[in-house]
Amino acid sequence: MNIKLRLSFIVTLLLLLGCNTIPPDALLLTHESLQQRQLQTKRFDTTDEEKMLSSCAGLLQDLGFTIQESETDLGVLLGTKNRSAVNAGQRVAAVAIALLGGGIMATDKEQLMRASVVTHPIGNPVRGIAVRVTFQRVVWNTNNDITKQELIMDENIYAEFFQKLSKSVFLEANEL
Repeated sequence: MNIKLRLSFIVTLLLLLGCNTIPPDALLLTHESLQQRQLQTKRFDTTDEEKMLSSCAGLLQDLGFTIQESETDLGVLLGTKNRSAVNAGQRVAAVAIALLGGGIMATDKEQLMRASVVTHPIGNPVRGIAVRVTFQRVVWNTNNDITKQELIMDENIYAEFFQKLSKSVFLEANEL
């Protein structure tokens, strides 16, 4: 009995040790992830994080997002909006396949767009606020299956967001 207990302890210990090995480069940021972060982040010359979050929330609402979560103490905003995901090319292909006797093909139907904003004070004392925004989407087809879950990496979307945010911050700072 004592030998079985020791043997099971050793086997369990070896299994646990084998599960905890992390590859040395697993936590390193890739060049691509650094580029993405640079695209998604902008520094603003203000020290009022609460006003910055208020400007971000207002902008997200102007863009059609509904604020789902707001945690001002942590500097986090989450917003969503539903949009059509109908793709004319998919519809034409589905009709062609059906006409050729291939049956009914599912096509993209709707998508949920998500926006998350995180603010972070820079420096001690605070010399500015860094704002990072990310946009994601989840797409469902006519069978209600998820066909895509992706991070949106269109540079124009991020540039437009930060351009509008800069205007909003300027207007709010000057009480215009």
